[in-house]
Amino acid sequence: MKKFSRREMIQASLACMSALSAGLPIPGFSGSKNAEIDQVELGKTGLKVSRLALGCGNSSWARQSKFTRLGVDTFLKVAPYAYEKGVTFLDTADLYGTHPFVGELFKSIPRDNFQLLTKIWTTDADWYKVVPVQETLDRFKKEMGTDYFDIVLLHAMESGNWIQEKQQFRDQLEEAKQKGEVKKVGVSCHNIDALRVAAEDPWVDIILARINPYQMIMDGTPEEIMTILEKANKNGKGVIGMKIFGNGEMSSEEQRNKSLNFSIRNENIHAVTIGLEKFEYVDYAVERVYDIAKS
Repeated sequence: MKKFSRREMIQASLACMSALSAGLPIPGFSGSKNAEIDQVELGKTGLKVSRLALGCGNSSWARQSKFTRLGVDTFLKVAPYAYEKGVTFLDTADLYGTHPFVGELFKSIPRDNFQLLTKIWTTDADWYKVVPVQETLDRFKKEMGTDYFDIVLLHAMESGNWIQEKQQFRDQLEEAKQKGEVKKVGVSCHNIDALRVAAEDPWVDIILARINPYQMIMDGTPEEIMTILEKANKNGKGVIGMKIFGNGEMSSEEQRNKSLNFSIRNENIHAVTIGLEKFEYVDYAVERVYDIAKS
């Protein structure tokens, strides 16, 4: 598949974007300055992504999230708008219900222009039945219209024994990695012991960790978490920060700015993912991340 430049894609989709955006009232939206997100390497993995990822799963469970409640049309306005500003990194998961939305996006902007991260749920639930990893990946491929994934994570590890508990998933993901279906593997962590293990585990390429300076929706103090992330970074792992705004609990601009500075300026965090469901959310995050990274 031909890989188009961002400029080519903007020109090709401008008329369509304008039509889609018309009639969508976005309170407070007033445009943004000429800021663009840069590409960074995730640790020593050799994988480059945009420093800011478009989070697709705010307030999510059972394949529902803010984006699914807003609808695919909103996603197909916001995601290309973020792409224009350099946000090429998509953070999704089976849990979020946004795989089909991403598939629709790839129909207008080539998949190869993005870095795609998704996550596999690993326990039976009322909305999910555990099946072999290959079967799950094959379904993901159909849902998103892709034949490979840049990153696949085991979703929401909550135990310091996750290596033993999830060994079958690790082995099967490793097989997919060897076949080229998955470039990098790892875990998202919702427990400090799980995070400690991930920082040392040779199998882990990428870690998604909850981090902000206010200890909102986190697994330990900022100092404890950052010490673990420093170890992960030294071990060459790619580190992506999540819950940067405390799952939306940071109400003031001062708090949000402090949190972005805390994450973007720290060498142990290579990229961050933020839920961006509106144009003005994209503008705010892009402008702040751009300014911090540039300074």
